[in-house]
Amino acid sequence: MLICPQCKFENPNSNKFCQNCGASLTHKVCPKCSTDDVPVNALRCHNCDTECGTVFWAIIAKETTGEALRIDEDEGEKGDVGVDGDEEAIPSSSPVSPSFQIALGSYLDSQERYQLLDTLPIQTETTSITDVGVRVLDCQPYQISPIGAMLASQQSDLLTPSVETSEIPHLARLYIALQSQGERGIPPIHDAWQQGDIQVVIIEDRSNWQHLLDRWQEETTSSLKILHWCYQMAQLWAVLEPVNCRQSLLDLSNLRLDEDQTLALQRLYVESSNSLLVGESPEDVQAQTSDIPEKPLTIQALGRVWQSLFRQSQRTQFGSVVQMLGDLDAGKIQTIAQLRSRLEEISIEIEALGTPTLPPIKEKNTAVPTIPQSDEPEDIISKTDDMPTVVLAMQLSSLEDAGRTDVGRQRHHNEDYFGIETKIHKLELPKSRVLEGHGLYILCDGMGGHAGGEIASELAVNTLRQYFQEHWIANQLPTEESIREAVYLANEAIFKLNQQDARSGVGRMGTTLVMLLIQDTEAAVAHVGDSRLYRLTRKRGLEQVTVDHEVGQREITRGVEASIAYARPDAYQLTQALGPRDESSIDPDVGFFDLNEDTLLLLASDGLSDNDLLETHWQTHLEPLLSSGANLERGVTDLIDLANQHNGHDNITGILIRAKVRPNLES
Repeated sequence: MLICPQCKFENPNSNKFCQNCGASLTHKVCPKCSTDDVPVNALRCHNCDTECGTVFWAIIAKETTGEALRIDEDEGEKGDVGVDGDEEAIPSSSPVSPSFQIALGSYLDSQERYQLLDTLPIQTETTSITDVGVRVLDCQPYQISPIGAMLASQQSDLLTPSVETSEIPHLARLYIALQSQGERGIPPIHDAWQQGDIQVVIIEDRSNWQHLLDRWQEETTSSLKILHWCYQMAQLWAVLEPVNCRQSLLDLSNLRLDEDQTLALQRLYVESSNSLLVGESPEDVQAQTSDIPEKPLTIQALGRVWQSLFRQSQRTQFGSVVQMLGDLDAGKIQTIAQLRSRLEEISIEIEALGTPTLPPIKEKNTAVPTIPQSDEPEDIISKTDDMPTVVLAMQLSSLEDAGRTDVGRQRHHNEDYFGIETKIHKLELPKSRVLEGHGLYILCDGMGGHAGGEIASELAVNTLRQYFQEHWIANQLPTEESIREAVYLANEAIFKLNQQDARSGVGRMGTTLVMLLIQDTEAAVAHVGDSRLYRLTRKRGLEQVTVDHEVGQREITRGVEASIAYARPDAYQLTQALGPRDESSIDPDVGFFDLNEDTLLLLASDGLSDNDLLETHWQTHLEPLLSSGANLERGVTDLIDLANQHNGHDNITGILIRAKVRPNLES
């Protein structure tokens, strides 16, 4: 089954074009030069040589802990994999029965889907390889994997899994269990299979993400930022403990940062008897394990990781951190709850010294979540609340926007109108960067026919723009009273024009309104009618912020069931709009919210939002736009094209705003 990259329609494997939208299933568009005939199985664009293939990270592991993969290299063949199951080493001249070929450029699977991009390490007489990690190219990126189908069915609350649990490798089950928590630090799983006693797990490729150590040693990295990473590691420790993957936090090369400088793991490591701790050499481990029995991991290991980060980054340990690390090493701090509490105390102390400009670390709740031990990792987390998180004051990192309107496929003129005004003030010094953002975004969907609807929508936008140019106090978000006054003035301007032209009945022009105001990390929204504001974050997904002013929604608020409310013939008739009547007939909804994580905001006319178009396609057309590298102009164009494919009955307008934030850690 091929999943269309544009509309997510399910197509037979033999299709070359999507049956639903006509998109190519054999070629793709280069994101850099826009060449549209790049084969989907190509790693690089043939025109500009940009890497545009779908690349994953493959983990090839021996099922039995402690036994090693055997990877030999000879003149005729490179990279055969076998299992060294005997205690005595197999001579290099002895025949090895490989499980599958893993030579550079060959495929990991019999379907020839995952092609090896890296050279594998070679096992010698003195080294033992229990698993390897390599980059692989997905040569069938539109083919849904069994694991992907299973996760999709879980998200859709379907009862029938796409693959039997018994067929999932043990290592893959750990990723699936942790992925169900929505923990961003864990790489999402894409595919997995077992071949004999060799398990292969395909996950997101994070090999090019920034190393935590590199950012840790930068002079501009504040003490409180380092403290925040320590807190994130403590949280991840609690998440990883039930599935015995705490070892994942003890390898400095495995600690990465995403584009928002949030701690993330490149992959999972399962704890074993010979786990190598930070700062220890293989010889140290051999000497220890030969003389003393194995001891379970404790949070003392976290303290050793932090000490190693300070040592290797050549940064001086600060304040009470020295005492905390000493108490950790001495066993005076024994639980994650105690460790989090100590980190909070240190943050309060740092703030009292006046170094950073943000409030101390605080938890959303004080209850310490407990995760029951279970033989089946799939049972984890679903019965527990979210982990307590660090609440930090946020500051704006970037504010970008793009808007576009289109007449659609059935209308002869466009009654939609929009306005965008963004002002950015940036102050950047060697050790600090302050960004102040001020944005006004207005979208109106006019009604009243030619020379009516487009006049009303444009008049509303210009009236609101002029009002806020005169009344928006610098660096301060307008109040609810001020926003309402602006909306009433826009209504009055259209109403007076209706009166002057002696328009009556359906001839009276009017417009819907949705308006977003942003001041730094604060936002306000006002709306009248059925134009909408959507909000998308990585943590919460897509949310519809506004509620349509229409008969169906009015009946639902009165207690009528949705199916009955929208069975009415007038269910989609507007209950209020700007212009047809005086201000006593409108009651604009005004709301406020904070931008405390990276957020994508979308103002949409009903030509874009009808038929649950955005709810159906947000993962393909909106979620990728959260990334800083995604082009918003291209994104809003793709949304218009999508609406024309599936709706097209009305004018289509969309405004995208991408607000990136970061902890306010500057001195």
